Amino acid sequence: MKDATVVNQGYYSTRSCDIDLFKSLTSQSLDPARVPYAAAIEKNVPIYDMAALSSHLEDPSKRPELLSEWADVLANSAGVIVLKSAYQDTSMIDRATAVFGEIIKDEKASNAGKGDHFAASGANDRIWNSLQKQCLRDPENFAQYFGNTAIAAAAEAWLGPNYQMTAQVNQVRPGGKAQKAHRDYHLGFQSVDGAARYPIHAHTVTATLTLQGAIAHCDMPIESGPTKLLPFSQLYGPGYIAFHLEDHRDHFEASYIQLALSKGDAVFFNPALFHAAGENKSADIDRMVNLLQVSSAFGRAMEAIDRLAMSSHVFSALKAALDAGKLTRAQCDAAIAACAEGYPFPTNLDTDPPIGGNAPKSQADILRQALDERWDQDALDQALRALSHRQIP
Repeated sequence: MKDATVVNQGYYSTRSCDIDLFKSLTSQSLDPARVPYAAAIEKNVPIYDMAALSSHLEDPSKRPELLSEWADVLANSAGVIVLKSAYQDTSMIDRATAVFGEIIKDEKASNAGKGDHFAASGANDRIWNSLQKQCLRDPENFAQYFGNTAIAAAAEAWLGPNYQMTAQVNQVRPGGKAQKAHRDYHLGFQSVDGAARYPIHAHTVTATLTLQGAIAHCDMPIESGPTKLLPFSQLYGPGYIAFHLEDHRDHFEASYIQLALSKGDAVFFNPALFHAAGENKSADIDRMVNLLQVSSAFGRAMEAIDRLAMSSHVFSALKAALDAGKLTRAQCDAAIAACAEGYPFPTNLDTDPPIGGNAPKSQADILRQALDERWDQDALDQALRALSHRQIP
């Protein structure tokens, strides 16, 4: 493989990669003392029982401790957490699965949705931008699905507020082959030479700009091929170069772990963790996961999302669910965070100036205000369109 063109202390290259160091880092064991909120540790991965911890997310004294623990795991130890029973009521999962099945059928008929990451095209059923497509096709289901405080808390633990949710469905049928080991967006989508052009500090920062997640839409025993993970591999500095190298991929294949998941479980991991979708060796399981790629407000999301349309579509469903007691206000806020743009920049400060603070209102601010004040649909749509117009240079 061609070596990187820049080699000095400020840049990684293939010559920076040390397979012995990689093996040493990924041979560690998770210290149980670092994860007191975990119900169990399985194959070096902490498992969190969200049925038992759901009240912690509403407790101002316990929530910061739990989120800090998740952030520490993602940054400094295993690099991956499992939220057991993130969806205790899986009926909304089943409804979403049906929605995604309809989308897959429609896109196959129109020859849309081609291509995949790190796997041969056609090996999987892939829905790009499942977030927007789910919202526009079934806003009530979207509100229930993303009105999930555990999912929102995991995103906030790593990225802070105003994160940008995106999602892509991946369905791997029996016989579907595994992906190659890789890291994810941003630098994970670069070639060796492309990644090597970024200075070392950019390699460190890129992992803090994105959180990878997966929501299990069916029971996923090991034979169905749940994601292959290499705990602690996010700690390896030149990993965005190294995952392209055969010796590092060979070590991944010899050392990865897989965790069986139940429908409604969620997995979140540092994007710098070496991972790959597994091979579906089952006879009859169509393994479906909704892959969440959550971006920091300070980064660039991979997919372009029509958040104005989503905000408009989901509003009446949120109002109805809140009024009927089907969603709490905290759950509505979680759904809004997955839908609307929470960060007010970039904008045109001549026409959208900050008034009463350092930043103008965001889409999410307007949607929350509309929900609080029980606006009608027309009032919300006018406010959203006015914001969009103000932001135009």
